[in-house]
Amino acid sequence: MAVLDFAEALKDLRTTMESIVAVLDLDKLRGEAAALEERAADPGLWDDPENAQKVTSQLSAVQNQIRKVEELSSRLDDVEVLHELAEAEGDADSLQEAESELETARKDIDELEVRTLLSGEYDAREAMVTIRAEAGGVDASDFAEQLQRMYLRWAERKGYPTEVLDTSYAEEAGIKSTTFAVKVPYAYGTLSVEQGTHRMVRISPFDNQGRRQTSFAGVEVLPVVEQTDHIEIPENEMRIDVFRSSGPGGQSVNTTDSAVRITHLPTGIVVSCQNEKSQIQNRAAAMRVLQARLLARRKEEEQARMNALKGDTAGSWGNQMRSYVLQPYQMVKDLRTEHEVGNPQAVLDGELDGFLEAGIRWRKQQEKVA
Repeated sequence: MAVLDFAEALKDLRTTMESIVAVLDLDKLRGEAAALEERAADPGLWDDPENAQKVTSQLSAVQNQIRKVEELSSRLDDVEVLHELAEAEGDADSLQEAESELETARKDIDELEVRTLLSGEYDAREAMVTIRAEAGGVDASDFAEQLQRMYLRWAERKGYPTEVLDTSYAEEAGIKSTTFAVKVPYAYGTLSVEQGTHRMVRISPFDNQGRRQTSFAGVEVLPVVEQTDHIEIPENEMRIDVFRSSGPGGQSVNTTDSAVRITHLPTGIVVSCQNEKSQIQNRAAAMRVLQARLLARRKEEEQARMNALKGDTAGSWGNQMRSYVLQPYQMVKDLRTEHEVGNPQAVLDGELDGFLEAGIRWRKQQEKVA
């Protein structure tokens, strides 16, 4: 990186940081942190463990955001000093170190900038992700399980807590469906760009003739319902069935009728949960999923009414959104953003940040066009 290039790159990053600080409104964030700290210090907070966990999680998220902005601003100051000293002393190694640190800071600033684009009504929520095997037989079931692993590995790498609420195993291999929660603020805004149909092309490990197979899996991402959403479901609008859990499990999971299936009679929505050991826990988890789906349905109906007023007849951007090709070549490509990588295994191992960032930027651009 030439001297002029370094100076220009540093200037661009400072401009980006100024924009981020303006959008995030650090003074407002500090005020939120102070209010949350006061609530967290209340001795009676843990009388309601669920609310206490929510408060402490929000406090941690706000503090992390403030800390990240301050650290990145400080890193830009440090790298500028390092580069100036290295240049004055003709220290090639230190010059290279400064350039490397600037590039690392750029990636972190890009990631933080993407977070500022998550300004939708539910973007700050935790996420409820459901994956379903679609066309492709046993290959589709296996692909659905790979997608589940991909998202859970992504969350694990980030240090995000997850909870698998329900998994329906396929007869031969893989899964028919799964639902899991990603319990971190902005999980919904981040992962919502993953919603749609995912397609895999490979030599089928289940075909004794070694033929190439195309399979599909659908991904649904919902915001977790909060108390302010007012999603009330009368008992007479639900049918609740209990059954014995299926598939691999720990002690007692498969020996009692602890699994719960809830059918919402007015809409026909069916949800189930079988991963907890008690019927009460499974019912509570299933209710959370049902409420999330009803919230999403309400949001879709509101959007449909708005589109009707605007005369918008375009289909959902979420369908047919990504291809994972293992044969005859290797590539994962997002069909909306054109973002692609040549290492499918790395993506399936959880390296999703590039696709998520491209998807969030693409969605924001689409909103501006609309």
